[in-house]
Amino acid sequence: MPLMPLEAWLAVTVVLFVLIALAGTRLEPDVILLSGVTVLLLLGVLTPETAFAGFASPALITIGVLYVVVAGVTDTGAMRLLAAPVLGRPSSERAALWRLMPAVSAMSAFLNNTPVVAMLVPVVQDWAARHKLPASRLLLPLSYASILGGTCTLIGTSTNLLVSGLVAADGSIAAPGFFDVAWLGLPCALIGIGFVILTGPWLLPKRRQSVREPADIREYSVEMLVEEGSELVGKNVGQAGLRQLSGLYLAEIERQGKVLAAVGPLEELHAGDRLIFVGNTESVADLYKIRGLVPAQDQVFKLSSPRHERVMVEAVVSPSSPFLGKTIREARFRTHYQGVVIAAARGGRRLPGKVGDIVTDVGDTLLIEARPAFLERYRHSRDFLLISALEEASPLRHERSWVAIAILLGMVLAAASGLVPMSVAALVAAALMLITRCTSTHKARRQIDWSVLVTIGAAIGLGRALEDSGAAAALAGAWIGVGGDNPWLALLMVYLLTSLFTEVITNNAAAVMMFTIAKATAAGLSVSFTPFVFVIMMAASASFATPIGYQTNLMVYGPGGYRFSDYLKIGIPLNLLLALVAVALAPLIWPF
Repeated sequence: MPLMPLEAWLAVTVVLFVLIALAGTRLEPDVILLSGVTVLLLLGVLTPETAFAGFASPALITIGVLYVVVAGVTDTGAMRLLAAPVLGRPSSERAALWRLMPAVSAMSAFLNNTPVVAMLVPVVQDWAARHKLPASRLLLPLSYASILGGTCTLIGTSTNLLVSGLVAADGSIAAPGFFDVAWLGLPCALIGIGFVILTGPWLLPKRRQSVREPADIREYSVEMLVEEGSELVGKNVGQAGLRQLSGLYLAEIERQGKVLAAVGPLEELHAGDRLIFVGNTESVADLYKIRGLVPAQDQVFKLSSPRHERVMVEAVVSPSSPFLGKTIREARFRTHYQGVVIAAARGGRRLPGKVGDIVTDVGDTLLIEARPAFLERYRHSRDFLLISALEEASPLRHERSWVAIAILLGMVLAAASGLVPMSVAALVAAALMLITRCTSTHKARRQIDWSVLVTIGAAIGLGRALEDSGAAAALAGAWIGVGGDNPWLALLMVYLLTSLFTEVITNNAAAVMMFTIAKATAAGLSVSFTPFVFVIMMAASASFATPIGYQTNLMVYGPGGYRFSDYLKIGIPLNLLLALVAVALAPLIWPF
């Protein structure tokens, strides 16, 4: 390795410690990377301006704004609306993969893949449970499909946006356009999807614990009404997807005063049907998100606040409660508490009969729909022993789902056509999601993953340290020595090193660190930097061999009941396959 100044050695040493900490500790990546930047600041390797330049990056701002766009798509139920007809009713595991992976890849090409996986994990779990498929055979392919689809457009992954921003700031070559990366990403996605579908039955694990477990054992009975004019009218129970809900079953239907018990899958749904479901807390919350079903209790619609602004709360009746020994109706619960009891449980078991006729007793658990203020107002009240909110249990704004879809499509078309930069398109789309009330400012803020943004900003600072100190040029010189004067071999070495960094640290950090090394490598060989840019995009995104290599891999780790070795078994051959494809194609598409 060529001689390096002291600042370069300090930069390399700190970066190595950062890599070791990321791979070998449980500390959060944003904490480790920000700590590395701080150390370099204290050592004088970085100035405050260069250390924090990454936090003003247009790519970073665009990624943050996209979370707001996804909040609108999520809160309106647009994701479920788009996913339901695509997923359908598969006849086998391989058929399920054929339905799942291409659809998720196409979706991830136009939505950042991390929020896509976050939205689809519970959808896929429920889908797997309904069709008696092991979710562990579907959740890892869900992550892989989102990664592969994300490599096809500029906004598909945060890595693509990040590298594009680095290229634009560098100015030595033209920044990639919206679909430029698809020339390489699409062939890799098709080959990767085909590999997983063909080898999945042998390489994917089958875990019993992969099916989502209920958060508790309390069981409720909930009445829902089939809305007039909803898409459920005319469908049978099986077609409506109400037969095999996870943790929930349809006990009976009340129609025009008659009760239909032992409801079969072929029973047709009519407008105005009252459906009585029995299930656990989490499943009841999911039930409220099904399009075309509304609570059967009129009291819910008499609350002053809009339904999308409400939360679901569990409250335990105390011995000093003023409504103890009274029915819910006699207690005038809505009037006194500005909340509506939608179900009740006693001793962990559901209480049968109409909710309004239930006589309350000490220790009863009430499932309540109310405004968020209910929590603060009665958290320390003597009327209840315990109050807790159900996370992500707010009713969806189904009536605005097509508005959210139209905004999303408008953003994609505006950016893809070159009419406006991606950052501007995302900002306008986010503003429209808020203006049209597809989401609220509170939920939009919660949707933003600040740790990801801090990780990216800090990683850019570490990359600047390698570049400004001369370490990147020295490392590139050593790397060129391994590859000789062959640009193809140098490109392969860049891909493999980027892939290795991605598997043990974050993908964005790997991309930033390798960008400066690859630039110096291309300059040393006197070849175009362009194929190196696209290879970095691919290698930093196509991470399949470890759960820590890509955030979506980590997101399915727990729900799928996976082990570390499960990723190695299918991920290593997939990594090597795509490395060969990418390195072979990139110089043909963008010549040296």
